[in-house]
Amino acid sequence: MCTFVVFLGACIGLAETKNYATLIVLRCLQSTGSASTIAIGSGVISDITTRAERGGYMGIFQAGLLVPVAVGPVIGGAIAGSLGWKAIFWFLTIYSGAFLCFLIVFLPETLRSIVGNGSLQSSNPLVKFPLDIYQKTTKVEWEQIPDGQSQRAAKKKIDIFGPLRILISNHAAPIIIFLAVYYAVWQMSITAMSSLFKSRYGLSEIQIGLTFIANGVGSMIGTLVTGKILDADYRHVKARYEASLDAEQGEEITAATREDNFPLEKARLRLVPIFSILQCLSIILFGWTINYARKVHIAVPIISTFITGWTAVSTQSLIMTYLVDIFPDRSAAASASLNLARCLFAAGGTSFIMPLINSVGVGVAFTICVAVQLLALVGPLIQWRFAAGWRRKEREQDARRADAKN
Repeated sequence: MCTFVVFLGACIGLAETKNYATLIVLRCLQSTGSASTIAIGSGVISDITTRAERGGYMGIFQAGLLVPVAVGPVIGGAIAGSLGWKAIFWFLTIYSGAFLCFLIVFLPETLRSIVGNGSLQSSNPLVKFPLDIYQKTTKVEWEQIPDGQSQRAAKKKIDIFGPLRILISNHAAPIIIFLAVYYAVWQMSITAMSSLFKSRYGLSEIQIGLTFIANGVGSMIGTLVTGKILDADYRHVKARYEASLDAEQGEEITAATREDNFPLEKARLRLVPIFSILQCLSIILFGWTINYARKVHIAVPIISTFITGWTAVSTQSLIMTYLVDIFPDRSAAASASLNLARCLFAAGGTSFIMPLINSVGVGVAFTICVAVQLLALVGPLIQWRFAAGWRRKEREQDARRADAKN
């Protein structure tokens, strides 16, 4: 709720700003409010889901997160073209204010150190009302906790540097860098669209906004479909894994050992190469068709943006779900580390894409981007090959440290 208040206040200030310096400061403040919701959302999903069902929920969450990135220019272009750019921030003020009211009334607390498995109450009045509504309307049957045991999870200390530690850890760094590169190239293509469609095809602001619909539709399809595929993939891999364990070791292996040795990379990452290659092909198509705009109809690069949006968001869903799985007790920090990396890469990429295009041409510029993307595929390969061993080694080290303390 605090993050929405920050975002709402920044939008009001932006709508009233009269100088460039204030605009920059308030945009930074606005980003601070909006970016925090990504980590919070991932934490909520981790609180309320299991691995087997997490893919579908993450797909819906990614839709709310990334589809606006694609369709925002459509709405923004229409508003700016008819009412002026300041009207965009008044629209965001109304939109975020209405959504904040919705959250206050209907979003229940999920943090397990406060409400346990969802069956406990809180003394905080802001938390109490939506939690009451949830507990009275839900059909969830809560797991019974034995007497003498607390339903609440232990409170964790605030770890400011947690996201940075995850970002540089061997568990996550390869896959985060990979995703940051692909996200950056996606944002670079979106950023370049406006200028390129205006200069090469002579479109107006409203027409340019309409061209982003394809990207938005692709993004929406990617989030909703990929989430279901992730859940089905997980169930399929888990069934084969458990069947092989039962055949080899019978019932001797414990549930904890089964969970620890589960091939998580196989369940979550095996679709990554498919979406990655498709995104590379769509970026190449986008760049070279615009390069020869006089010979190629505008429908071709627009179709390529549909494919780019679909594959980019699908890859985001895969990796975000995977990170929440490998950091179940630090899901918000894992999401924050991913968001930090991709925003930094996207900020750098979008700042130099137009100078690069002006220097070497559209086709060559996006060919260079694709070359970097192909190089970044080393990240998932490293993750696939070594991540399970790294986690196993860390568990063994934790066990030895625990034994030493005892």
